[in-house]
Amino acid sequence: MADSIAIITARGGSKRIPRKNIKEFCGKPIIACSIEAAIESHIFDEVMVSTDDEEIKNIALQYGAKVPFMRSEKTSGDNVMTYEVLLEVLNEYKKRNIEFEYMCCIYPTAPFITADNLQRAMHILESESIDSVIPIVQFSFPPQRGFIMQDEKIAFKWPENALVRSQDLEPMYHDAGQFYCLNVENFLNHHKLITDNTKSIILDDLEVQDIDNESDWRMAEFKYRYLHERNNGYV
Repeated sequence: MADSIAIITARGGSKRIPRKNIKEFCGKPIIACSIEAAIESHIFDEVMVSTDDEEIKNIALQYGAKVPFMRSEKTSGDNVMTYEVLLEVLNEYKKRNIEFEYMCCIYPTAPFITADNLQRAMHILESESIDSVIPIVQFSFPPQRGFIMQDEKIAFKWPENALVRSQDLEPMYHDAGQFYCLNVENFLNHHKLITDNTKSIILDDLEVQDIDNESDWRMAEFKYRYLHERNNGYV
């Protein structure tokens, strides 16, 4: 049994941002950020890309990932869940008599992934009896003070928190949308990325950006360049 695999999920279809997974991001295809971080972490026996697209396959190979098989039509649709893609990948490797103890599902449009954060998460996963580890980030504004719309007017979702100071509310976090480190045996039993036995690493706001439209893309590039300049002593 091999120890661990990084699975980068990158299908060809993308509705909101065409060819999103290989669109140029700060000078290179955005998927390259995920591939390079996984390889540079030196913690995976295999770094592969699951795709149904020949162009994505060729770019993945160019940046050092493996594409030992193409994703099936069944797992390439708009409504396919991530866990279904992972199950297919694991089954395809099993047909080749290769099994893994740990895996890390990495998204192809998460340029803030770093080798260091992958190492941190995988260390927690491998050293503790847990199902998975994910990166999370704190909400910038407490959701407990959020509004809903009622008859075109706003109302507190939780009126009991209307007069509570923000600093007195319990911090809440959301998925950073970058990667999931998983114990393979437990994943095969539950078919879930997040269970009641999941731990996390906490990221800074600057390390997280949803990319759902062109404005998000530009903001991500701005953050990425700022972090690069700051980390290299230019700021």
